[in-house]
Amino acid sequence: QVQLVESGGGLVQAGGSLRLSCAASGRTFSNYVMGWFRQAPGKEREFVVAITWIGTRTNYADSVKGRFTISVDNAKNTVYLQMNSLKPEDTAVYYCAAGRFPRRDPIEYDYWGRGTQVTVSS
Repeated sequence: QVQLVESGGGLVQAGGSLRLSCAASGRTFSNYVMGWFRQAPGKEREFVVAITWIGTRTNYADSVKGRFTISVDNAKNTVYLQMNSLKPEDTAVYYCAAGRFPRRDPIEYDYWGRGTQVTVSS
C-alpha cells in the first residue's frame, strides 16, 4: 500500500523558515516525480514544486522560486521542502504527491498524502 506522510508544518512568523518532509513507502518511486502542492481555504489546490525522484530535474512555481528548495534523500525515501522567507500568503495545507510526469496539474499525480498545515503570521 502506497503511503505518503507529510510532517514539519506549523506556525511561523513572516520571514521565518520551515522544512517539510514527505516519507514515501509502499512501492519503488525511482521512476516517479514527487511534487508539493498547497491549498489555502477557499482556493484551488496550487502547484508549488516538483522533482524527479533521482533529483535531476526540478520545476518551481514562480511564487516560490528563490525561497523554497525541494530535495530527495533516496536512502530515507523522503522528500523535503525547505521553505525560507515565508510570507503570510504561503499559509496553506501542503500536500506531497507522486506522479509519473513533472507536470503542474494535480490530476497528473497518482498518490497523495493527507497534508500538513503551514501558517505564516504577519
